[in-house]
Amino acid sequence: MLAHQISTMYVPNVGVLLLCLALTTAASDRPHIILIVADDLGFNDVGFHGSTQIPTPNIDALAYSGLILNNYYVQPICTPSRSALMTGKHPIHTGLNHDVIYGPQPYGLPLGERLLPQHLGQLGYISHLVGKWHLGMAIKEMTPTYRGFASHFGYWTGHKDYYDHSSQEAPGYWGYDMRRNMSVAHDCYGKYTTDLFTDEAVKVINQHNTSKPLFLYLAHLAVHSGNPYAALQAPEEVVQKFSYIKDEQRRKFAAMLWKLDESVGRVVEVLNDKQMLHNSVILFTTDNGGPAADFNKNAASNWPLRGVKAAMWEGGVRGAGLLWSPKILNPGRVSQQMLHITDWLPTLVSAAGGDGSSIQSLDGIDMWKTLTEGRDSPRKEFLVNYDPILDGAAVRFGDWKLLYNPQGYGHHWDGWFGPSGRNETAPETSLKVIIEMVLNSTVAKAVRAAAPDAYQNLTSVRKDAEIHCGPIPANATKVCNVTTSPCLFNILRDPCEYTDVAASHPDVMAILKARLQDYIDTAVPPRNKPWDPSANPKYWGYTWNNWLDYPPPVGLQVDGSVTQTAFANDIYGDMRPE
Repeated sequence: MLAHQISTMYVPNVGVLLLCLALTTAASDRPHIILIVADDLGFNDVGFHGSTQIPTPNIDALAYSGLILNNYYVQPICTPSRSALMTGKHPIHTGLNHDVIYGPQPYGLPLGERLLPQHLGQLGYISHLVGKWHLGMAIKEMTPTYRGFASHFGYWTGHKDYYDHSSQEAPGYWGYDMRRNMSVAHDCYGKYTTDLFTDEAVKVINQHNTSKPLFLYLAHLAVHSGNPYAALQAPEEVVQKFSYIKDEQRRKFAAMLWKLDESVGRVVEVLNDKQMLHNSVILFTTDNGGPAADFNKNAASNWPLRGVKAAMWEGGVRGAGLLWSPKILNPGRVSQQMLHITDWLPTLVSAAGGDGSSIQSLDGIDMWKTLTEGRDSPRKEFLVNYDPILDGAAVRFGDWKLLYNPQGYGHHWDGWFGPSGRNETAPETSLKVIIEMVLNSTVAKAVRAAAPDAYQNLTSVRKDAEIHCGPIPANATKVCNVTTSPCLFNILRDPCEYTDVAASHPDVMAILKARLQDYIDTAVPPRNKPWDPSANPKYWGYTWNNWLDYPPPVGLQVDGSVTQTAFANDIYGDMRPE
């Protein structure tokens, strides 16, 4: 009898142990996922798109041994792209499709949304964020460690100084913005941001228990401009490497990009040293097109594409991106499959061994097998953006793109901006030398240790990844600002958007207008809120913080619309947490 009792008690425990063992084994087999986001990186700022002006050997080495994403689209600006990346939903469905979230604005990514680290957490992942957040900070529940990340080292606002870590959102709104989880990281003062984030990423990887899969979201400040009074910053000794670049701003930008490339190399190196690289998926992406020609006081390049950051022209939304993984069949190729930033959530869930296609209410499509196996893309269309406040919109359908009022910053930014990066290189730097830099890079050494035959077709892949449009024609379409008469471009034939063909393709126009309206009909109202004066860092020790978690500053007249109670009724959007 006693033996029977012991037996009946013991068998379920064995089952539990076996189940735990199975889950542990499954978790340890899942790939580590490294998501590196460059801020405001232009299409033409990476070497793998053909520029020889600023070498990016580590980034290029990943691209040439993985997939170059040449038909890949992001949102025009920071917050919308990051929301799409974290939710798999287009910003029109989260209310974040207009502008960015500024520090004093009491709103953010709705709390009812389940984010990428939360999906991966269900698969056993440990998630860490290093760098930029920019998805809301008015209350602590909006910040990273309340949204699926085990740790966060970085900043909450949209930009900051690279050395003193202050963020100036407007004259009179200035404060320190560096955090370690919820605590202010005062010890960072005076240290270069890109180095700080790289060191932290290396530390996270080194300290990670490899019996569980890692999700590292490394969201760099680089190459975003800092505060207006010192927009582009890099160590002087690095700036001097690019003395051959005549434009001072572009020279500083080059140094910022060099430090970013160096960071990519160090991350891959530590993954290799920790014996994690062979079981890793690395996604490198910009968040939007580059701010060229002093837009945002920056010096990026989207050449030969049209437009800049914050625009729906190709230069604002065609993203520089790559995917690297040992699971990619026939690596070292250029992907022309249509891909949108919303696709990454279901795609990475599938890469992790989950079922990305089964997640409900997403705009993103699971592209894992499409990309890794070279299948035709299931994506045939996407909404570029719809901004009812600026009265602008654009949609892609097949090879066609319809747009009107593509940006709200004046007609000047409707043009084409360089540099091309093909005619201003170091005197001793030929294309052959640049290729040697790639092959001798930290990343290439790590990749070749496991795959000695990598980079056999580097030169041809580099050529395949370039976009050629020819000189800007004298009769190129100048503007597309009439809402009732949008422009139409064939992006396959005219990727630089030279010629509006709306008048000669009324049938195509009718289809795209109808598709655009279908998208618009599903949009929720933009969530943007007025600035709350009580958020001003001067009331909080000149530090940006989650101000609505605290009593309002003494003596300040507080607008009742931004009280904690009123705010709480709005933070979930159309969803409540389960």
